[in-house]
Amino acid sequence: MMEPIFNQSFHEIGDYLRSVFEPSAEQHKLEEKMDRLITDVINEMHGAPSVTSDTELELIPLMGQEIIIPEVPVHPEQYISHLIREVVHHCINTSSPNFIGHMTSALPIFFRPLSRLLVALNQNVVKVETSKSFTVLERQTLAFMHRLVYSRCESFYTEHGQNLSSTLGVVTSGGTVSNLTALWIARNVALHNQDTDVERDGYALALHKNGYQRGVIIGSSLMHYSFDKAADVLGLGSDGVIRIDCDSRGRIDLVKLEKEIKACQKRGDRILALIGIAGTTESGAIDPLVGMAELARTRDIHFHVDAAWGGPLLMSDVHARKLRGIERANTVTIDGHKQMYLPMGIGILLMKDPHAAARIEKTARYILRGGSLDLGRHSMEGSRSAMSVYMHAGLYLLGREGYGYLLDEGIRKTHWMAKLLASHPAFELIGEPEINILTYRYIPASLREAVRSCTLRPEEHDRINRFNELLQEMQSQQGDSFVSRTTLCGIEGMPKSVVVLRVILANPLTTEAHIQSVLKIQQEIAKDLELSFKYNTDR
Repeated sequence: MMEPIFNQSFHEIGDYLRSVFEPSAEQHKLEEKMDRLITDVINEMHGAPSVTSDTELELIPLMGQEIIIPEVPVHPEQYISHLIREVVHHCINTSSPNFIGHMTSALPIFFRPLSRLLVALNQNVVKVETSKSFTVLERQTLAFMHRLVYSRCESFYTEHGQNLSSTLGVVTSGGTVSNLTALWIARNVALHNQDTDVERDGYALALHKNGYQRGVIIGSSLMHYSFDKAADVLGLGSDGVIRIDCDSRGRIDLVKLEKEIKACQKRGDRILALIGIAGTTESGAIDPLVGMAELARTRDIHFHVDAAWGGPLLMSDVHARKLRGIERANTVTIDGHKQMYLPMGIGILLMKDPHAAARIEKTARYILRGGSLDLGRHSMEGSRSAMSVYMHAGLYLLGREGYGYLLDEGIRKTHWMAKLLASHPAFELIGEPEINILTYRYIPASLREAVRSCTLRPEEHDRINRFNELLQEMQSQQGDSFVSRTTLCGIEGMPKSVVVLRVILANPLTTEAHIQSVLKIQQEIAKDLELSFKYNTDR
């Protein structure tokens, strides 16, 4: 139990609160003590092999504690110790080299002092009056990233980089808000003409005035679920999200896409956007962006590329060619907290047209005045910290070559693992990896011949699916290593749904030895599972 602070040295809450906000020698000493506690646990965890404790979520101490807000403050050191003991020791160590299942990784050390600076300054970049120079820094960061994607001439960035009436992009809390903002722009542009204004009329009336039955967006069957959220928020509904089957590589089928576009036009639907994916969440596949861009151009459809995962490939001399066509997109999403190795909570939306955001501009009398440099005029979110300094710092402190090296190494290790799996009798590689996401599954010994000879019966396929679900759950619960899992659907040449194990090799601390260790753990778990499955089958 944490004891109230006033039982120790403070007797008046007002005195205590003033001391918290006013810098003093005593407060600096307290800050140093707290820093030491935090630094010690961070250093203990950073790069350590263990992923988490073996305590199940339901048994974490906080679960059983009484829910009552403390009446009076407790001592800060006491609280930090409580936090470390009750929460941090049971959290996920995303820096572990054995944590290879999600798009989260170890971070460069220099973000620790930068995060402290941001918290201390407490800037709010919605408004120049609460951020000033950080507004300029954010716009410069967006110009850096815009140039990476669109490669416009020097004069373009001189004109629009810090221009009051231009917007090269928006910094967001992540890909979901970036994708939502892109579709918000696409919807408003598509339904705007001399007689119609969706901002004024509302979505339903704007559709009616333009003579359309409904508005839709079209992407592949592997399109991120954030587009379902966006469709809901923007009024399209789930039927307004059309998913096209993929080829055997997990890329949208252009023939089927063109056929669906014609069907939509025949039905009287307005296609608000085509969605290309540069690095699908499930398998890392990259859609044929050039072909999609051409379909969008010839039919006057907004082309958005969700490059939340794969966008940073543009900094790789080896793999940048895989994103050919992204420069033709109207809007592009990139997540900084994925392959740019930035702290959680920063994404960007880039806009080819520096005036596109005018269709979603909002102002207020007390802030965000028209004609101001206020970044909040074009953002879905209101108050927002100066997280763009992380991206700005990353671009300087890692540089284009540094990012390129990290990406190249992750992809190299992924192809190394793919070869390892392809030669192993217990595992089945599911598709060749495009970048650094890899999917595979474990095949129980009794079913390997049926898999090899393509004679697997539907009930046996379901059994393999269930086996891999249990394997992943048991590995996750042990806490020594982690891979994720997903269910692949709508891919040419595959059953209707295939449960696969999913590995993401982005952590620079992960070596080939760690990969072999993770696979060894899976094989050990699988041996016990196979005995259980055999026993249940025999019965």
